[in-house]
Amino acid sequence: MKNYLNFINNQWVAADDGASISVSNPATEEIVGLVSAASAEQAIQACDVAASAQRAWRKLTSIERGHHLHNLAQAIEARKAAIGQALALESGKSLEDATNEAVYAAEITRYHAEWARRIEGEIIPSDSPSENLMLHREPMGVVACLIPFNYPVYTLLRKIAPALITGNTVVVRPSNNTPCSAFEIAQAVLDAKLPPGVVNILTMGHDEAQALCTHPKVAMITLTGGVTAGRRVLEYSKTNIAKSSLELGGKTPAIVAADADLDKAATDIVRSKTTNCGQLCTAVERVYVERSVHDALVAKLKAKLSERQFGNRAQDASRMGPLISASSRQAIHDMVQRAVQEGATLECGGVMPQGPGFFYPPTLLTQVGQKFEIVQEEVFGPVLCVLPYDTFDEALAMASDHQFGLASVLYTENYRHVMQAGNEIEAGELYINRTPADPYQGYHAGWKRSGLGGDDGKHGMLEFTQTRLVIMSY
Repeated sequence: MKNYLNFINNQWVAADDGASISVSNPATEEIVGLVSAASAEQAIQACDVAASAQRAWRKLTSIERGHHLHNLAQAIEARKAAIGQALALESGKSLEDATNEAVYAAEITRYHAEWARRIEGEIIPSDSPSENLMLHREPMGVVACLIPFNYPVYTLLRKIAPALITGNTVVVRPSNNTPCSAFEIAQAVLDAKLPPGVVNILTMGHDEAQALCTHPKVAMITLTGGVTAGRRVLEYSKTNIAKSSLELGGKTPAIVAADADLDKAATDIVRSKTTNCGQLCTAVERVYVERSVHDALVAKLKAKLSERQFGNRAQDASRMGPLISASSRQAIHDMVQRAVQEGATLECGGVMPQGPGFFYPPTLLTQVGQKFEIVQEEVFGPVLCVLPYDTFDEALAMASDHQFGLASVLYTENYRHVMQAGNEIEAGELYINRTPADPYQGYHAGWKRSGLGGDDGKHGMLEFTQTRLVIMSY
């Protein structure tokens, strides 16, 4: 078991009162780490330090900040083994997947470093012939970054890299379920010789997080999490009218037409549903299949889900790993049971496993209604629902008839249906003949309750800026 301290102003800092948070491996339920629990005073100190550092950081040229990010990416890659080991233990991922996540984190850091010479303002024509209107892009200031448990290494860099390149400094609160990998990244910050106070990382409880997010020097809060957490952040942001960027829940629909390659669709959907035990905001959760091929697709999905084994990935990396906690597993199992009580047919899975670890079998439900809770609420686990449709208009309507609108999927060879879905589906992303995997250079943004703002690409980077219009007469 390894002990970690909080990271403030490039220094390792113990909790004021010696309080700590224990971190367990969800595959074994054994404690694998102990992290200091920051006090509200330490959260405030981190904000003050970040605000002080930001005054100098924003004055660096963007290319200088880009060099710092390249150094950070190199340091992360050099420490990928340590980061991966910490992540594998705290998340139940395989060591290979956890290490690869560190590599992806380094790569998205490099991607944002390359924006250094591309952060542009605008010159806007004036109504006066002797006047110029110049729109500048400026940093927000201090950004509070709230990181989820499911992809904590990648998401941490997905947040801080665009914040840093645009001249902000950050205070990071990792998930209390997976904080150890964040502190391994803090060591990479030291190795890269980033200036003190630019990146600060602290674990804390909800009260301390409130002190962080309502600090008057926090200009922006960025969160990846659930709708409940998003509402809490919006409450925090009201205190100082801080900008909020929220990537929240998802309930990805996959429409499978009769002309689709059913084998590919089934393979892709099962992989999407069982990767990281379904703990992915863009994982397919509901399938709308054309009625003439409904039974054939269900048979393929059932066969593939039934043969997908779960277990400790440290012993067998080919298996599906655990859910993050006992409470998550119980909530998912309760949803499955309520669906069956409502009339759903349990095709496979749906049984609470015995023994250590928070495992849950891949589960397939048919005979579900559009208004069933299991169709309307995010499961965030290895549970899949299948519903038939008769017309493509009906499929689009059901896919969009939802509180969430993050990602969507369409399997078809009909280009007219592809164009129609591209114009009409109520989601921030549409994937054709493949399942979601967010590209660095895209824009990952949800509609409806799936969030505000977004991540990735030019538009995600510009989320971390504000504007100043300079009107210059001559």
